[in-house]
Amino acid sequence: MKMTASVNDSIELRIAQRIRSLRSERQWPLEELATRSGVSRASLSRIENGEVSPTAAVLCKVCAAFGLTLSRLMVLVEEGFAPFVPRETQLTWTDPDTGYQRRAVSPPATGLSGEVVESTLRPATRIAYENPPRLGLEHHLVMVEGALALTVSGHRHELRPGDCLRYRLDGGNIFETPAHSGARYFLFMM
Repeated sequence: MKMTASVNDSIELRIAQRIRSLRSERQWPLEELATRSGVSRASLSRIENGEVSPTAAVLCKVCAAFGLTLSRLMVLVEEGFAPFVPRETQLTWTDPDTGYQRRAVSPPATGLSGEVVESTLRPATRIAYENPPRLGLEHHLVMVEGALALTVSGHRHELRPGDCLRYRLDGGNIFETPAHSGARYFLFMM
């Protein structure tokens, strides 16, 4: 997590409020969310109070504790659902730790099962997710630019522009870019 200079009515504040709300809805004390997510109570408190901006890895752990994908959390942060989402209104979030940028191309909506996310990783980036937000979640990753090594279920896949990898999440996964190249890809989730 990174400290934020000033968290006002920003996406970080809305994320903090949504996490607090989800925890309250379940009537979980901070200790319960800490146990379920593997994120320390102190870190969760700082996140909920808007004192720090959580990284993608931390957000994914919190989302997994709630049984949500990161995309689902982001749509809960937004005010509503619209069938047409112009690029300039699509929610973009940047991991303050790695620079990983995530744009919700088609935010999830109640009653619809699929969603699309555009992701951009800098060169020499490694992001490891310990557990999926939901077992069996289906992904289709389509590479647009750069190079990406994706390890899923212990199998490493080297992806280049135009490649597509289709998989189901049944455990952790690792996204890695080489030192000489970042990566941009679309992730279709169902």
